Formats: sequence, C-alpha cells, structure tokens
Amino acid sequence: QVQLVESGGGLVQAGGSLRLSCAGSGRTFSSAAMGWFRQAPGKEREIVAGISWSGGSTYYVDSVKGRFTISRDHAKNTVHLQMNSLKPEDTAVYYCAARLTTGVSRAPSGYDYWGQGTQVTVSS
Repeated sequence: QVQLVESGGGLVQAGGSLRLSCAGSGRTFSSAAMGWFRQAPGKEREIVAGISWSGGSTYYVDSVKGRFTISRDHAKNTVHLQMNSLKPEDTAVYYCAARLTTGVSRAPSGYDYWGQGTQVTVSS
C-alpha cells in the first residue's frame, strides 16, 4: 500500500514559479515509478512529468519541457515538481501518482496509487 499527499499548489502570476511536493509512505514507495498529472476543467487527465524508481530516467510532456523539473528524494520519500515560467494554460489540479514498477507510464491507467490533488492557478 502506498499513500500519497501533495502540497505546494496555489495562485501565481504568469511567469512565476511553484514547487509541488508529494510525500509518500509505504514500504513500496521507494521502488515505485512516479508521475505528476494534471486535469483542467472539461479536459482529460494528462501526464506532465514522470520519473523512474531510481531517478535516472525522466519524461516530460512537450508543453512543459524546459520549464518543469521532476526530482525525487529517496531519503525523504518525496517527489517534487519544480514549475517555472508558468502560463495560464498550466492552470489545473495536479496529482501525484505511483506505479508499482520501475519505469514511467504516460497513461493514468498505468498508475496504482493517487494523491488527492492540489490546485494550481496561474493568472494572466
């Protein structure tokens, strides 16, 4: 069993930055691949970034490449998403997800555990 709790969302002006954190618990967290997803009103949930269990492999959706950075700290059982140069189109609820295998999946169905989500709002 893995429990995930996100934090760090909020309201920011366009061009600003936010850092999301996902605190994980459970003995399998350290061996799970992790993903950050987002869902805007009326849209499907989409992957934003993913990281392998080791941290050695990462994935970013094209729209955030060069602006967002995913990282993980095994000692603290946390995964972070540093978001810079935020745009109004980044506004969404952001979710942390864990996948009980080593590699990243781009599909929400590929993940076994989800956090409750944190709202990110970027004003123009």
